[in-house]
Amino acid sequence: MNKQTLIETHNRIKPFIHKTPVLTSQLLNEKAGCNLFFKCENFQKMGAFKMRGAANAILSLSEEERQRGVVTHSSGNFAQAVSLAAQKLGVKAYIVMPENAPQVKKDGVRTYEGEIIECESTPQAREATANSIKEEKGATFLHPSNQDEVIYGNSTAAIELLEEQPNLDVILTPVGGGGLIAGTALAAHYFSNNCKVIGGEPMEADDAYRSLISGKIETNESFHTVADGLRTHLGDRNFPIIQKYVDKIIRVEEDEIINAMQLIWERMKIVIEPSCAVPFAAVLNNKEEFKNKNVGIILSGGNVDVKNLPF
Repeated sequence: MNKQTLIETHNRIKPFIHKTPVLTSQLLNEKAGCNLFFKCENFQKMGAFKMRGAANAILSLSEEERQRGVVTHSSGNFAQAVSLAAQKLGVKAYIVMPENAPQVKKDGVRTYEGEIIECESTPQAREATANSIKEEKGATFLHPSNQDEVIYGNSTAAIELLEEQPNLDVILTPVGGGGLIAGTALAAHYFSNNCKVIGGEPMEADDAYRSLISGKIETNESFHTVADGLRTHLGDRNFPIIQKYVDKIIRVEEDEIINAMQLIWERMKIVIEPSCAVPFAAVLNNKEEFKNKNVGIILSGGNVDVKNLPF
């Protein structure tokens, strides 16, 4: 993997993604005590950065593999991303979803012609179901966060941000499965002058924070966080990248996440999901660290149930 790989990835997926805007807010800058640049992946196709990784993963398949289709397990954004990318490329998508996944997310998958196979709501059931489809149909399995092609696709959000704002001191992203922060860290390493990458993570699901301390992949016992996109753990493909290139991970409390989310809704007039608010909360609660710096934040997505907001 080198800089050229990321450049080729970016060029490959450009026809299939939006180049999302970078927004600023004077009021939020004053509140945070630094210059904030929000990369708005909530405006990405299907409403999240996941479209980048899904498109790259499918575009990287051979013609023969595409004909046999793709399969993934996801309760949310990656399910929709794979369905849409597959639909655009004429590839069959099998989507394994837990039976209790939100109806709005199931509807999104069906809109993009993904075929849903429901399973019990456990990681084991999801993997077993996906494996059986892989065996039966010969479909290629796509992992939401722990696959090189997905990580490289995710890097393109930060590449675009750095093209627009080359003088960033730091970029923050939320940390769930690790695919976004790993891609962002690669982008910062190859395309910036010494820009640090920091993760934001809920205190209630702080497996990545603990993983960096222990040096091995940790998991969560509980998932009591409003940031539903972050209730997952790191993988063996993205963890080494995170260990090597991520500066650190900052943990935030639930009320801090909700407060940060509400501020963005009210002040920027944009819809973001709770997971997006985690890195912004990290900045607001560590003002000394970011004082007067140029700070990029990747707003990872905007797929939220507006009838069930936390504020």
